[in-house]
Amino acid sequence: MQTGKIFRTPEFRFTALKDYPFQSHFITINGLQMHYLDEGPPYKRPVLLLHGVPAWSYLYRHLIRIISKTGIRVIAPDLIGFGRSDKPVGTESHTYHSHVEWISGFIFNLKLEKITLFCHDWGSLIGLRIAAQHPDLFTGIIVSNGMLPTGEHKINPAFKLWKFFSWYSPYIPVGLIIQSGTIRKLDRAEKRAYNAPFPSSGYKAAIRALPSRVPIFEQDPESLINKTLWESLGKWEKPFLTLFSNNDPVTRGGDEYMQSRIPGAPGENHMRFDAGHFIQEDRYKELSEIIIGFHNRCGTEP
Repeated sequence: MQTGKIFRTPEFRFTALKDYPFQSHFITINGLQMHYLDEGPPYKRPVLLLHGVPAWSYLYRHLIRIISKTGIRVIAPDLIGFGRSDKPVGTESHTYHSHVEWISGFIFNLKLEKITLFCHDWGSLIGLRIAAQHPDLFTGIIVSNGMLPTGEHKINPAFKLWKFFSWYSPYIPVGLIIQSGTIRKLDRAEKRAYNAPFPSSGYKAAIRALPSRVPIFEQDPESLINKTLWESLGKWEKPFLTLFSNNDPVTRGGDEYMQSRIPGAPGENHMRFDAGHFIQEDRYKELSEIIIGFHNRCGTEP
């Protein structure tokens, strides 16, 4: 795996972020420092929250606070290239495989098991692949505005535009991008927090690379891997829930597809919210309540 030059965002950029009072934790994965939050009792079964592009664990700040207050352990890593984690500068370092390997290493190094997975956006591409490879580590899965793609479905023009913009634009305004994917208006402090990990364009290699790493053709090697892993998901009988947004054109329909393919999906209370792509900003109270109930139920089922 190529990493080359690595940037690490200066700590002062994360001083006094709004609604983000959590203690930081760090772990080294394949020579890279990964940042994560770990709130709630450390001996309890964990809820694992995986973010996507161009977000970081700040996206989950409200969910972490609400869920952990009920006595549930909540873990939210920053993907490599995001948040307070190390940022390999070369876009070639940020592949589908490398990000799956980094999060897999994170799970194994922390010895996480009996995990309730909540994954969103690129977090779904990563999380679903890991769950398909290691189903025994997970007790339940919630997917929000995400998918395990195989290149078989038509790509929405909005995603093609995002892919082009992220790769070629000299300026990637992270806070404004998050705002464009929410209904609720973010205030200046929240936009500052989303911008905090990225002092300059050199810190944004992962943001540039990952949209182009989504496999959109059937013969893409990553599509072929995911097709094989769908055989595993096709046998997933543990609880599987989809929580999607009505106002997300890119992932629209992915929830119905997964509900039809995954045995653990029928009978679950699948929902679509009036929200933007970043549903964690628009509907965090409802999401938190659903995750709490889902997690507690997963712990009681055989």
